[in-house]
Amino acid sequence: MVVLENICKSFDGAEVLKNLNINFDDKKITVVIGRSGCGKTIMLKHILGLVKPDSGRVLIDGVDLNAIDRKELNELRKKFGMVFQGGALFDSLNIFENVAFPLRQHFKTVFPLKQHAELRESEIKKRVLLKLDEVGLRNSEYKMPAEISGGMMKRVAVARALILEPEIVLFDEPTTGLDPIMSDVINNLIISTQRKFKHTCIVISHNIAEAYKIGDSIAMLYDGAIIEIGDVEVFKHSENPIIRQFVSGSMTGPIAI
Repeated sequence: MVVLENICKSFDGAEVLKNLNINFDDKKITVVIGRSGCGKTIMLKHILGLVKPDSGRVLIDGVDLNAIDRKELNELRKKFGMVFQGGALFDSLNIFENVAFPLRQHFKTVFPLKQHAELRESEIKKRVLLKLDEVGLRNSEYKMPAEISGGMMKRVAVARALILEPEIVLFDEPTTGLDPIMSDVINNLIISTQRKFKHTCIVISHNIAEAYKIGDSIAMLYDGAIIEIGDVEVFKHSENPIIRQFVSGSMTGPIAI
C-alpha cells in the first residue's frame, strides 16, 4: 500500500533523506524510530504528498504521487487519516464539530443538493457519536478544546482521523507531552482501532517502549535512510551498534551528540 523508493530530499543544501527505501506492511502497525530532527516527519509529508522528493518515488496503492495532478492527489488523500503531534484541533470548534469537520467536507460531494441537508446532518451525527464512543469520549462532544486534557485532545484527534474510515493512518509522535498513563491509553487505542479496522498504520516515535508495545514492525531512520527494519525481537537482539546505542539510550556510541 505504501512504498518509498530511493527518496532523496534536501533543504537549503542540507540532505535530510538520502536514498530512503521502505515498504510498509499492509494492515499492520509500523513504528519508525529515530532521533529528533532526523527526518521522520518529513518522511510522513512525502507519504501525504505535501512534500515532493528531489528524486525517487512515493507509491500509494501502486500510484506514483509525482505522476498525478492535484485533483487526483486530493482524491488519493481520502485513503489517509492523520493524527498530528499536537492534536491540531480547531480551537473555535467543539469536540463534535472537530470530528465532524472531514465529514462535512466529504458530504458536500456525497450529498450535494440542498434537499439532502437533513440527510447529511443525520448521517454526520450518527457517525461522529459512534466514533467518539469508540475513543471513550461520548457525552463530551460539546466541550471546547480548551476545556479538555491533552490526552482527551489526542483521542479527539484519533476519532477525527478515523471518521472517514481511511485505509492508511499516520501518527506523528502521538504520545508527545502526555504522562506515562495517558501515553499507555493512547497506545492501547492505536492497537485496538488498528485491530478492529485493519488499516495500515505508520507511527513516528522516538520512544522505544512505545515502539515495542505497538509495533508489528519497527524501522529505524538514521542519517537519512532506513538502516534496519524488523519485529521487536530483531531490534532487541540487533548487533548494529547504532541501534544498540539508540535502544539503550546511551550517550556513548556511533551516534554523535
